[in-house]
Amino acid sequence: MTHFARSPADRVVVVGAGVAGLATALRLAPRPVTLVTAAPLGAGTATGWAQGGIAAAVGSDDAPRLHAADTEAAGAGLTEPDVALRVAEAGPGLIDWLVGLGTGFDRDADGALALGLEAAHCRRRIVRARGDSTGRTVLDALVRAVRATPSIEILVAGLHGLMRAGDGRVCGVVLERDGSAFRLPARAVVLATGGLGALYASTTNPRGALGRGLLAAARAGAALRDIEFVQFHPTAIAAGRDPMPLATEALRGEGAVLIDERGEPVMAGVEGGDLAPRDVVARGIFQALTRGRSVYLDTRGELGARMPTRFPTVAALCAESGIDPAVQPIPVRPAVHYHMGGILVDADGRSTVPGLWACGEVASTGLHGANRLASNSLLEALAFAPRIAASIADAPAFAEAGCPARLPTIAPADAGSLSEVRAVMERFVGVVRDEAGLAAAVARLSELSERGCDAALTGLMIARAALDRRESRGAHWRSDYPGQIAPRHAVTTLAATTFAAAGAARTPQELTDA
Repeated sequence: MTHFARSPADRVVVVGAGVAGLATALRLAPRPVTLVTAAPLGAGTATGWAQGGIAAAVGSDDAPRLHAADTEAAGAGLTEPDVALRVAEAGPGLIDWLVGLGTGFDRDADGALALGLEAAHCRRRIVRARGDSTGRTVLDALVRAVRATPSIEILVAGLHGLMRAGDGRVCGVVLERDGSAFRLPARAVVLATGGLGALYASTTNPRGALGRGLLAAARAGAALRDIEFVQFHPTAIAAGRDPMPLATEALRGEGAVLIDERGEPVMAGVEGGDLAPRDVVARGIFQALTRGRSVYLDTRGELGARMPTRFPTVAALCAESGIDPAVQPIPVRPAVHYHMGGILVDADGRSTVPGLWACGEVASTGLHGANRLASNSLLEALAFAPRIAASIADAPAFAEAGCPARLPTIAPADAGSLSEVRAVMERFVGVVRDEAGLAAAVARLSELSERGCDAALTGLMIARAALDRRESRGAHWRSDYPGQIAPRHAVTTLAATTFAAAGAARTPQELTDA
C-alpha cells in the first residue's frame, strides 16, 4: 500500500520512528497510520543509541511515589508533580507491555528483572537489556511489532513543514524526498522527531537531530516551553569523534569515579559526588576543563575487566578509540544529550494548535522540568503514546477544505552555515552561559536565520530563551545570575522570538571570535 492509498479522513501521520513514534503508531492500531521516517526503519534515531535503560519502580523496595520524588528533585522546581506521579505509576505496566512485544530485558539468577542504579535515583530501578544496549533492544522489538501491524505503513521522507487550514488547525504535513516536496493531508499529526543536539559541535545525538519538528511546530503557531533547558551528558568519550560516543551513567552507578590527570577525584566535596544529578556533574567537569585539567572516568580494575559483558557497547566504543578500560581511564567531557524543553503539550500530548500532537523529546510534558532524571526519556515517550492515541480517537472529524495546495520550494542545505551554527551554540549557549555570550549568539544566529538557515533559527529560539532567563536552574546555568528566582515556566512562540531578536543589543566583542 502506498501513502496515496489512504483517505485523509482516516489517516494519522506520525513523524519520527524512534521509541516515541513507534509506540504511538502501535497504540493507534487498528486506526490507519502513516509512519514517516527520515531514514530506513530502525536507523538514524537516538533511541538506538540509548545505553542506560528505562526507569521503572518495579523493585520490592521501590514505589512510584519514590520515583516521582526523584524526578521532581532533578527537575529543579519545574517538574509538574502530577505528571511525574502519573508517568512513574505507568512505568511497571509499560515494562510488561514491552516484554509482551518480545523485549529481552536482563534478568538475575532468579529470573527477576536485573535493576541498575543511576545518578539521583534513590533505588536501583533502571531496567536494562543486553547490558548497556537497552535502546537498541527496545527499538528492535518495536520495529518488529510495527512491521507486523497491517494498519501501519512506512514512508521514508523528510519533514519540511506542517499544513494549516484557514481556521488554523493542522491538516497534514509537507514532506521532502529527493529534493521534491509533496503534501500528505491527515486528520491528525503527531510529531515524534526527537531532539536538537546536532545544533552543537559536541553532542551524543545523531547528526540529523536538528530540531526540525520543533521548528515546524513553531512555524505553525504552536507554543514552545522551557526551550533554554539543554542537558549535557557529563561523560561523553573525548576521542575526537562526531557525534561523540557515550559512557553510560550506569558506569558510575557501578563504581566508576571521575578523576583528573593527577588521579584526584573531580567531584570531591560536591553533594552526591559522582552520582549527583547530571547538570551538577556536567558543570563540575566543565569547570575542571576550563582550569586546564583533563578529566577521566576511572573504570580500571574489576569494573573495567567486566565491561565487555556488563557494558558491551561502551567496551566496544573504547576499543574503537584504542582505550582498554581495564587498565586505562576513559577521557570524558560534557556533550549535548537531551532537550528538556519543547512543544508545549497537555496531559494527552495535544499542542496548542488543533490537529497537532507531540510525543517524546520534541514535547514539553512537564515531566523533566529543568533537568531530566536519568533513564526517564524512553519512559516518558512510552507513557504518553497511549494517551495520545486515545486523544486522537476523540478528535473532531477531518475536513480537507481549507488545506493549502501550494507546495513550498525546497532550498538546499547550507553546510557552511550549519557548521557556524554549531560553533556558535557550543561557545555561547553551552554548559555555562552569560549575557554577553548569549547576546552574541542571538546576533549572529539572527543574521544566519535571515539567510534562510533553519538550524540558525532553531538555535536562535534557544539562545533568546536562555538570554531571557536571568537565573541559574537545572541545566541552564548563568555565571552572571548564579542564584534562583521563583520557579516559572517560560512559554514562547516563534513570532515572539524573532521580534525580540530583532531588537537585540548590538553585537558584543565576543562575536568577532565566534
